[in-house]
Amino acid sequence: MYVETRYARQALLFDLGDISALGEAKILKLTHVFISHAHIDHFFGFDFLLRVLLGRDRHLRLFGPPGLATHVAGKLSGYTWNLVQDYPLRLSVAEIHPGGICGTTFICARQFAGEAVEHRPFDGVVEKTPHFTVRAVQLDHGIPSLAFALEERFHINVLSARLREKGYPVGSWLRELKEMIWQGRPDDCRVIVPQPGAERGAVEVTLGELKKEMVTVTAGQKIVYVADCSYTVDNVDKIVDLARGADMMFCEAAFLERDGEKARAKEHLTARQAGLIARSAGVKHFAPFHFSPRYQGLEEELEREALAAFRGE
Repeated sequence: MYVETRYARQALLFDLGDISALGEAKILKLTHVFISHAHIDHFFGFDFLLRVLLGRDRHLRLFGPPGLATHVAGKLSGYTWNLVQDYPLRLSVAEIHPGGICGTTFICARQFAGEAVEHRPFDGVVEKTPHFTVRAVQLDHGIPSLAFALEERFHINVLSARLREKGYPVGSWLRELKEMIWQGRPDDCRVIVPQPGAERGAVEVTLGELKKEMVTVTAGQKIVYVADCSYTVDNVDKIVDLARGADMMFCEAAFLERDGEKARAKEHLTARQAGLIARSAGVKHFAPFHFSPRYQGLEEELEREALAAFRGE
């Protein structure tokens, strides 16, 4: 799941499967990657990601279950790094344990030698910025598998009609205005507003005035991503609590209900179970995904089963 936060010129990625279709431009916007678990279909895109970022001045943050730093180190150790002394790329890997978050940094210029740099308590929040918060719960998939909730703090919308009335141009100053609001700057801060035409220069307007006249602030969105897990009471309770009231929930639905025994053996959800969980959480929109390859050509049947359960049919 790729989520772009356009106001901050960044993007977040949930799981690392085949990401080649994203293209280089989208990948270069990534600042955070959240990995549910390290089964190959959720992690083999790491190499493609690394190749795109290599040589770039980037600091990528990866979050995942216990053992993630070892998996990343194993990937990195599969290559030779004798010509990267001037490459500024940094990878920060945070392992989410029940009792805390352990961090390791891999610096390209040092041939990606790992260095333990962080240990902090885990209270459900894995990352918090001025723009968003990401929460996680640990589910059971035979191994720990993380589900994530991305919560936007609030949404800022600039009223284009008011811009035109004031004669204010569209431009980078609006991004700076939004960033000041995200950071909670006081209303008496002065904002430089450029004026159309070189002869008109710029004017100074208080942040409070701009907020009152041409900005609306509304509740932020909540998006939930649930990958591989089994249908147990503990898993269901954790997912419902994490996803409650979400605007959008993506949930794995690997098998049809008629193949429930296979789903149990593989520790996956059926499409119906995924729909029931989404319904219990009271999410606004629900999208099943991650169908077993055995249903190639039958994807619509999986979707129908999941959405019927979600609607209570």
